[in-house]
Amino acid sequence: MKSATPFLGVRVPAMRTLTRAEAKLRPFATSADLIDTVLRLWREAAYREERYTAITRLDTPATRRHRDPALLPALEELIVTGAWWDYVDELAHRAGDLLLSWPAEVRPAILIWARSDDRWLRRASIICQLGTRDQTDPKLLTVTIEAAIGDSDFFLRKASDGRCGTTREPTRRGCGPSPKPTT
Repeated sequence: MKSATPFLGVRVPAMRTLTRAEAKLRPFATSADLIDTVLRLWREAAYREERYTAITRLDTPATRRHRDPALLPALEELIVTGAWWDYVDELAHRAGDLLLSWPAEVRPAILIWARSDDRWLRRASIICQLGTRDQTDPKLLTVTIEAAIGDSDFFLRKASDGRCGTTREPTRRGCGPSPKPTT
């Protein structure tokens, strides 16, 4: 993991189990409480696991009923300040959950993300529909992909950033070395 944020060494499954147990004991009363807590956890995080906890808190069964379009600005902040695939991909799924539940309210925000100068918002705009199958909005997906096509680095970055290992040592099936830069 290429990151300046230190790790405590808590594995993600254990962190998720602990976070879900805490969410059951102390459920949020309102959407505003959810947003305030998640943003505070995120902004004050000294360790990567604390940010994972903030993201997990968005998707616990006790929390899902408080998610609504008011969460979008917070998701945008987390995506832009997180700016790394492990955060962004998970946050994009939360945006996708909102898109499925409130398409009229959320679709305009996803379109704005698709045209953003921020590559991570563009990435989130595309992958927020992953797994939606027959509920995928093909027009929205087309717009989001077309908006990112001009960034030649966009689709290549994930492979070279560590998802597939180093640029010389692929670690996952189907991952190969990054393309050689042209001079």
